[in-house]
Amino acid sequence: MKKNLIPDFLLFLRNSPTPFHATQNLKSMLESAGFEQILEKDEWSLKNNGKYFVIRGDSSLIAIELNRAVSENTGFLAVGAHTDSPCLKLKPNATKERFGYLQLNTEVYGGVLLNPWFDRDLSIAGKIVYKTKTGQIKTMLIDCKKPLAVLSSLAIHLDREANKKRSIDKQKMLSPILAPRSEGSNFQDLLISEIKKKEKIKTGLSLLTTDLFMYDTQAPAVTGMNDDFVSSARLDNLVSCFYACRALIDSKPSQNKLLICNDHEEVGSQSYIGAKGNFFKDVLGRVCKTPELYSRAIASSMLVSADNAHGLHPNFPERHDENHRPIINSGVVIKINNNQAYASNADTCSIIQNLAEKRKIPIQYFISNNEMACGSTIGPITATALGVKTVDLGLPTFAMHSIRELCGVKDIYSFYKLLLELYQEDLD
Repeated sequence: MKKNLIPDFLLFLRNSPTPFHATQNLKSMLESAGFEQILEKDEWSLKNNGKYFVIRGDSSLIAIELNRAVSENTGFLAVGAHTDSPCLKLKPNATKERFGYLQLNTEVYGGVLLNPWFDRDLSIAGKIVYKTKTGQIKTMLIDCKKPLAVLSSLAIHLDREANKKRSIDKQKMLSPILAPRSEGSNFQDLLISEIKKKEKIKTGLSLLTTDLFMYDTQAPAVTGMNDDFVSSARLDNLVSCFYACRALIDSKPSQNKLLICNDHEEVGSQSYIGAKGNFFKDVLGRVCKTPELYSRAIASSMLVSADNAHGLHPNFPERHDENHRPIINSGVVIKINNNQAYASNADTCSIIQNLAEKRKIPIQYFISNNEMACGSTIGPITATALGVKTVDLGLPTFAMHSIRELCGVKDIYSFYKLLLELYQEDLD
């Protein structure tokens, strides 16, 4: 197994504070492996043995590897993941002044576990659209990197019940402190300075719009007494994006392969770059060229929806079904929900189980406690939209949707190996 799998992943996490950055880093990985970028607006002339990728909206990506001619008997092995993670985003009018402090005005993105965001050194990253002095409109990504703001807790002396019943008012309490208010404190100037620094522009630009995210500056880390865990923000779901991309790149030529990394999964996928949009369907239709070949390709294909699973927390074992308790570092998790929150079924599970047994990859199963609501993934969305058979699987994880999540090193290797073998296996 490749020794640099973990260090490369930690670097990817650190350099991917937003879906935009994650997509750019996936693009760099693919280009280094010989994949060619193609544009949706152009005419496509795809070749056998060709390797391509398409980006939509700067934060969703599809990679294509054609090892066989697309014909009536040709299917695809596709792995789907998502580039976004729950977080705090900045509103358009991003600052406000209160009681002598300059504060940031945030909106909650997705189902964030909010308490861990307090008392962290936060920075800002995302997309900026600006106009040059010649009237050109340009887009760039920024990452301020340094700690800029803190969402400070109220001291225990001022809230004696904080450890018993802390309730977070999202409008009132989620305004990180950026600076004491003074003549030198201007947030827009900070953003313009980032543009000038990156683009080497001295004068003559104006800020038009932004799409900015807050993130924790604490670096990803391997942790535990025996280096058993990876601790970081955005493990859900950059762990799947990164290792699916690595598996695609490292796999031997066999069947036709796809990698789909959508944005907006954490907020319902309902956008032109989300799984409910037409991105995947449109790209696959153009690859297959005719409706007949498209329909037959779908019938011969399988999608692996790769997203994190809830590992059994030793302090809260009652939250899991007693017969389905995934343990970190005990294997990849196949996720099942008979109410179709996950798209796995007996046929697709058997394909994974059989391959895992042949390759000696440990497998676990997750199904919800009947008293607990179940989350969902892009799996059922894509299976419904395309009619493609699908399995949901992922890594067991603690503290999902926190600013600091935890997964297992052994599981990462098992996950990568399973995706690699799936891409290399002839499933026809």
